[in-house]
Amino acid sequence: MWNQACSQPSDGMPSHKATVMDSSLMLPQRSTLLILPCTVSQLLSASRGSDRTFTICNWELNQVSVVGIIRGSAPFVTNIQYSVDDMTGPPLNVKQWVNTEDCASPGTYVKVTGSLRSLDGQRSLLAMDIRCIKDLNEITSHMLEVVQAHMQLFGKAFDVNMNTIVIGHGGGEHPKGVLPNGLSTIQAQVMHVIQSFSVSDIGIGFNELQSQLNHLSVGDLRASLTFLINEGHAFFTIDEHHFKSTEH
Repeated sequence: MWNQACSQPSDGMPSHKATVMDSSLMLPQRSTLLILPCTVSQLLSASRGSDRTFTICNWELNQVSVVGIIRGSAPFVTNIQYSVDDMTGPPLNVKQWVNTEDCASPGTYVKVTGSLRSLDGQRSLLAMDIRCIKDLNEITSHMLEVVQAHMQLFGKAFDVNMNTIVIGHGGGEHPKGVLPNGLSTIQAQVMHVIQSFSVSDIGIGFNELQSQLNHLSVGDLRASLTFLINEGHAFFTIDEHHFKSTEH
């Protein structure tokens, strides 16, 4: 969860500690390091701060987490470098120091926790932990945590490219603010899940899509699918009940 933290003692070495933000949503002191859920696009677009740090909306990034699929890996003597893609932007370079015999292979979904750094002019995530994901619900859960964390920290909602989202509420329905890419928030959720499963030749079936987005009604799912297909964002694969992203 994103309210896990580290404290920074005087010797400069981080010690793990849990920090819980109170109901007033006051930001913790700068001595605490939040594990902030992010997307790859947000990390690649983060502003460069002083002392080799990066910031989002003037909030200094320390420990962050991303969820994506490994596109490639390259073992070295002292470390393993991965290319991690969450389909929000170009793949992110992730470096893990060799301290275990386990190695995640390409095609595996992983959750990475670490620190964003610039190495030889390239942004890389220095991984403290890389965990393989077996339940694909964690992909959707991570994206929802990204939205929640950024709303609580900055008091406003962002899309994965750090553009501000204007969200309107109406009639007790789900928020349906229009994102900069022309999709509603529901359509964007459906699109993200379809993209996540587009690595498969047949894409994702409607039943699996409904299982991934069980908080949405069947009517909202079908309406979103019709829109995405008509607008060229998705297409049918083996039949009219399986879909794949055209942007994959």
